[in-house]
Amino acid sequence: MEHIDDRSAPSGTGGAAGADSPVEAARSCLTHSAVCLMSAASVRAQMGADDTAWARFAAHWDDLGEDRYAAEQGTRRLRRYGQFSLTPATGELVQLSHTPFVQPKDTNPLYETVDRHFEPLTDAFVADPLLRPLFTLLGQAAAALDDAGRWIVKVHPFRVVATADDVGDPTPEGRHKDGVTLVSSLLVNRDNATGGQSSVYTLDGRELLSTTLYRPGSLLLSDDRDSLHCVSPIRPMDRSRPAYRDVLVTTLTAAR
Repeated sequence: MEHIDDRSAPSGTGGAAGADSPVEAARSCLTHSAVCLMSAASVRAQMGADDTAWARFAAHWDDLGEDRYAAEQGTRRLRRYGQFSLTPATGELVQLSHTPFVQPKDTNPLYETVDRHFEPLTDAFVADPLLRPLFTLLGQAAAALDDAGRWIVKVHPFRVVATADDVGDPTPEGRHKDGVTLVSSLLVNRDNATGGQSSVYTLDGRELLSTTLYRPGSLLLSDDRDSLHCVSPIRPMDRSRPAYRDVLVTTLTAAR
């Protein structure tokens, strides 16, 4: 088990060392350990994201819709949802029709097989220049798990909000699977927040890695077929104002 602070994490953590690039390191981590933490510096370099581009990207999180399903569990969470088709051989990326989000049976104890309706991704978000290089990076990493001819990419920008009176719980369902091949969590921003530790476990409950994502651009990847994941609640450091944690959860599933 590893407890890692992303403020000092190397490019890829959780597997064999000696890879030639951050992407190869991530592929090696996923193959050997089912989980990998990529540093913010390496991810933002792969995405071509300078501070100006990142600020523009992060601004999309100010335009999310309320998640009424999380509200029923006592958490204020804002989100949108969309899906794409990605063909690695050609780089073709196609946005798919907007549909309800459904998680398969035996994955998420709160929401499995339930149609959840979320607001679609905005046109500005879909057109953001940082999205395609992120998908390319994730596709390259996922190729270590499955030589898919085409990926279904599901995209979830999340903001979890906490106040002095209400904690913000990113995963009210607890440890769970998403029913995909690769699950990833990209930290976009966090403000006035303590907590929010991301943990990945084997299916029998052994902890593989725990980390708190602090640096915007830090990216946690895991093989969803062989692991469970969850995130601890956040609370405000300064109780006079809200805390928030902005992440982009992206999953890849091999299209058959």
